[in-house]
Amino acid sequence: MIGITGTPGTGKTTAAEILRKKGWRILNLNEYIKERGLFEEFDELRGSWIVDEERLREHFLNAENREDLIVEGHLSHFLPCEKVIVLRTHPKELERRLRKKGYDERKIKENVEAEALDVILIEALENCSEVHEIDTTSRSPEEVSELIEEIIKGRRRSPPGGIDWSEEVF
Repeated sequence: MIGITGTPGTGKTTAAEILRKKGWRILNLNEYIKERGLFEEFDELRGSWIVDEERLREHFLNAENREDLIVEGHLSHFLPCEKVIVLRTHPKELERRLRKKGYDERKIKENVEAEALDVILIEALENCSEVHEIDTTSRSPEEVSELIEEIIKGRRRSPPGGIDWSEEVF
């Protein structure tokens, strides 16, 4: 099982759709969580569901047919994946994308700060044995999906540590 993760707005869903059209088995993690009720409660302040990460992980530990499955979603790095690919986007570009999607100011600020501070990358490194990162800032969705395929097939390595936007918040 491969995870494609990243802050909302980095291009996970778009890249996954391209991969699906190429014949890859894709699971949208957000839909899976909603369909199975794998959340604890709704956080009114943040306007989002709080996922029961332990139950979610158990679901996938016990699942059959995980081979050749790509799980796309900003929590996929909490699953028992062989490889996790973290999509990254420069905070200014991420802000632009989230505005275009209609996110409110509080959610934009929260996600831009999380991206600048490497939150998802750090979580992935804490939870996964093989982590890669791709800067999607100036790449087309097709380019991103091709890089993902190369990483999955073992033709390319894209180790973490080459992207640093911490100066964007200071």
